[in-house]
Amino acid sequence: MPRVCFFTGARTTTGNRITRRGKAKYLGGVGIKTTSVTKRKFRPNLQRVKALVDGKPVRLLASTRAIRTGLVVKPIRRKFAYTRKLAVSA
Repeated sequence: MPRVCFFTGARTTTGNRITRRGKAKYLGGVGIKTTSVTKRKFRPNLQRVKALVDGKPVRLLASTRAIRTGLVVKPIRRKFAYTRKLAVSA
């Protein structure tokens, strides 16, 4: 299963981790120097959620942003407790 949100399409993106050393010029140093640039990943906060898609409950991956904003419609929780049938008065 790919790491993609079903509702927003949020997916893993890449960037750089930049390591620097030195003291800034405005603080009296000779300037900040870059010592290394390594790749890194930004992963979305995905949760496995049961949601209604076309009226049917489906388990899928949704980002927490989609859950908070209300894009995810959860199915109604069933009540499994026994309830007696009431007599219909005519």
